[in-house]
Amino acid sequence: MSAPLTRLIQGVARRHRPPTVPRDEWRSRVDTLLRVLEPDVPLSGDPTAHRQRLVAVLDRSGTAETWLALAVLSGRLPTASDVVVARRRSQLEGSAAVLSAAHSTATPASARRHVDVVIGRTLVDMGDLVLYPLGTGIQRVAREVGRAWRARPEALAVGWTAAMDALVPLDDAARDAALNLAPRSEIARGGQPRRTRERVVVPWRGTYVLPELAIQPRRCAALQALAEHSPTRCGVIGFDCVPLTSPETSARGFAAVFALNLAAVAHFDRVVAISDAAATEYRGWTRMLGGAGLPGPEVRPLVLPEHAPQASDQDLERARRRFVVADLPLVLCVGSHEPRKNHLAVLHAAELLWRKGLRFSLTFVGGNSWNSEDFRATLKRLISEGRPVESVSRLDDAMLWAAYRLARCTVFPSLNEGFGLPVAESLSAGTPAITSRFGSMAEISGGGGALLVDPRDDGDLAAALERLLVDDELHGRLTAEARERPATGWEQYAAELWRLMHEDGTPG
Repeated sequence: MSAPLTRLIQGVARRHRPPTVPRDEWRSRVDTLLRVLEPDVPLSGDPTAHRQRLVAVLDRSGTAETWLALAVLSGRLPTASDVVVARRRSQLEGSAAVLSAAHSTATPASARRHVDVVIGRTLVDMGDLVLYPLGTGIQRVAREVGRAWRARPEALAVGWTAAMDALVPLDDAARDAALNLAPRSEIARGGQPRRTRERVVVPWRGTYVLPELAIQPRRCAALQALAEHSPTRCGVIGFDCVPLTSPETSARGFAAVFALNLAAVAHFDRVVAISDAAATEYRGWTRMLGGAGLPGPEVRPLVLPEHAPQASDQDLERARRRFVVADLPLVLCVGSHEPRKNHLAVLHAAELLWRKGLRFSLTFVGGNSWNSEDFRATLKRLISEGRPVESVSRLDDAMLWAAYRLARCTVFPSLNEGFGLPVAESLSAGTPAITSRFGSMAEISGGGGALLVDPRDDGDLAAALERLLVDDELHGRLTAEARERPATGWEQYAAELWRLMHEDGTPG
């Protein structure tokens, strides 16, 4: 064989050789495993004896211990297939094969990590808040829950590695930056110091809570194995099953991505849905799981709070200067511009009323989304024609709470929602809302303060908006109803959520 060919083969072999975990880190990981699996047996200090003892422990252990060994020794959370393959190898070759499997699934990054096992604590996953800080409704819920749980000593906030294959503990600075919608660079500065080995944590016999929507493939695969093969109780906030029940209203390809989330959640212990409507969707999905022989998670509804904090006089004045046009009543529409939110219908209804001579301004608060080109084009045309309409994004909370209180009414004619947070916030602020007459939006409006419409009928939407603009008696009655609704808050919601996530229950 020629020398160049030999060097080529050797180079290929080196590239495909599993990375080597540094000797001191490997020994540390073995010792960590032994302390968890045999906490009452002291370590001898002999690395060879420790390895032999670990193999003996795994010989008499089950799938959960295999999952733990893979997670700790490889420095990354295994997938379900990783666990199955390792179990099969251990049955054929002996439990030493689990150690070899951990070596083979390690990556150059995971080989250099420092691994700790967190026993009996509650891990709160804030991955998207750290990596993709946005002002969406889902992230608002995750932030409010994180803030309410901040003082609980048993709660540990975690994010994810860049590869989405391991959980990273967040220090106070990184957690608080994420909870305050800080830019990603600021959150990163509050994390682990540079030039140190990345610290990752593995949960064991505690509780894992996912208060956001996880859709990243490797993250979902790790969560599926965590829920299926480890003794950690797993719970998730269930926002909706819109990509499953109304896929035509979701971005192209999102239903397939959402399926990755459901594949993991299928093995969770509990889904706490944000409304009765969302719970109905999740229960329907769990019934489908019976065909695959899976009991599915227990589904419990816990309705989100109606909470719009009081606005200061300074914030009200600031919002008045920003949003109020002369003496025109302000109509507010909060939410992203994806087609499901039906903002194009809002523009059409407003244009019908402007042509009739009604005087009001219209402000959208929310960012652009998939397939929002028609909305942007129509908005641009109306602005060019001199209509008092605008769209703003990245509005801070103080301005939003003030805008709710300055508005004559809000409009939220969505085609499908797990909850409809802008409706709840508007009613909490004492401002009447126009919203859809079905699903969670009708559920929220049951306490009064809202006009319900058919969101697929632009004429119905325009008629409702006209009534709230010209009928002061109706407006006053709905305002009074909104102000009489019982006050709820995030602290109360988060306390009940904590109880549900830790309560024993029967899946299904």
